[in-house]
Parts: sequence; C-alpha cells; structure tokens
Amino acid sequence: MLSAYQQRLRERFLAVPEIPAPAPWRRVLDRRTPVGGLQGIGFGAAPDDGRDLVLVFSGSGLGVFDATTGEKLARDRDAEDAMPESAPDLSCEGIGPLAGTRVRMAGWFGGGLHTGTDDGWGVEVVSPEWPHHRVLLSRGSGMPHDGPHGERWWHIHDASSCELRAAGFSPSGRTLAVATSSDLTLWTRPAVPPADGGP
Repeated sequence: MLSAYQQRLRERFLAVPEIPAPAPWRRVLDRRTPVGGLQGIGFGAAPDDGRDLVLVFSGSGLGVFDATTGEKLARDRDAEDAMPESAPDLSCEGIGPLAGTRVRMAGWFGGGLHTGTDDGWGVEVVSPEWPHHRVLLSRGSGMPHDGPHGERWWHIHDASSCELRAAGFSPSGRTLAVATSSDLTLWTRPAVPPADGGP
C-alpha cells in the first residue's frame, strides 16, 4: 500500500507530459533509432578524437553508433558469442572503431550506466504505472522532482510501449542514452570545460 507521499509522487509523475531535454542538451536524431531485440548498450571513446561511441548488443549482433550524429559506424551480425552475461564484468569486445577494446554493458542482463555527471546533471527512472517506465533528467542537488517540472526536472522519455533496457550518461557526461527493447534514443551536449579551468 502506498503512503500519502508516495501517492502524491506517483500522481505527479503521471501528470507531467514528455518534453524535450533543456539546453545544452540536444536530441541526436528527430526520432528514436530502431534496434529490434535490443538487449544492452555500453559507451566507448573514438580512438581518433575521444568522442562518445555507443556499442549496442541485440538479437542480431553488435552495432556501433556515433553518439553525436547517430550514424551507424560498424555492424557485426555474427557476434552471438559476444553476449555480455558470459563475461564476469558484463563487457563485450568492441567492433569497428572500438575493436580491441572491452566495453562494459548495461541491459536486461544487468549492469548500469552513470546516473550523474560531474557538473550536476542526473537521470532517474521511475515507474508510476509499473512496468511502464519514465526517464527523468534533472539538474541540481536534492530531490529533483521537488522543483517545478520543466525548470529543475524534465520527463524526457516515456518507455510505456516497450521494455526499458538501460538509461544513463556516458563516462564523459557528454551523452545521455535511453535504450529499450526496440530502440535507442541519444542526447548530446558540448564538451564540459574542466572545473579547474585547465585544458
């Protein structure tokens, strides 16, 4: 049985619409990228310039996407032996620009992505109508949903039509990903300057 506070929170989450993420975040593509049978994702860095890359594991193999453009950079349909749950650290061997690199994965088999950035952004998954999930982006400390929706927290993704696999930030904090059983959605932002003012 829900407490009065839990009921108010549930009603609040159900009442707010899905809205775009605030600046400086921008959605990489206007639509969600379809990936049938998506099982998990992980982040790696491009060897040439360090930009974020996303490794996707699905029922039809592995794929690598550029997190800033959404472009598919590599595909391997014969990667059945790359299943992350067979590795003790839930990692996959990368392909294409991530070849030779082990990438930690998160998805239906376990694991997790970063839920916060060094400069105060946070991501949270809530389920006011379980098993349907909503992804919330927030900025600042404390309980993010105490402030006004659209000012301190944003409902940016509704995964009610499919199963959520993973949601979180890249290690650099420049990319936010939401992966479901049928698609991948990415947001990106410019590189964050170091807090000490260094290069």
